[in-house]
Amino acid sequence: MKMKTALSLIATVAAAMVAQAAYAQAASSPSRAEVKAEAKKAVKEGKTAAGEATPGAAPAATGKSDKARADVKAETKAAVKEGKTPKAGEATPAAATATGTSDKARADVKAETKKAVKEGTTLPAGEATKK
Repeated sequence: MKMKTALSLIATVAAAMVAQAAYAQAASSPSRAEVKAEAKKAVKEGKTAAGEATPGAAPAATGKSDKARADVKAETKAAVKEGKTPKAGEATPAAATATGTSDKARADVKAETKKAVKEGTTLPAGEATKK
């Protein structure tokens, strides 16, 4: 008699678990077709972003340029010649780039750094300065 009760209890628990899993799966996620339709709609409305931008932050498409290709190329060539374009790679503001020269002796710099570390005024490793 005890064996029959234990088996019916196990069967009841198993049936409840299967029913719960099936209900949770059906109720929680949209179908593949719904997701594809949402994505297609977002692309059409210009709400998708390329690269590392956050969704919804993409600028609206402006359409074609009002300048001729030759004009744009001439402007770019002039900007490069004048040094107004950043070097290849990630651009940094001109004021933030290091010149590589210093008017202080190495010992003075080391002493200042040691003092700053002792006072706790240095930034943690990996933290950028706020400007």
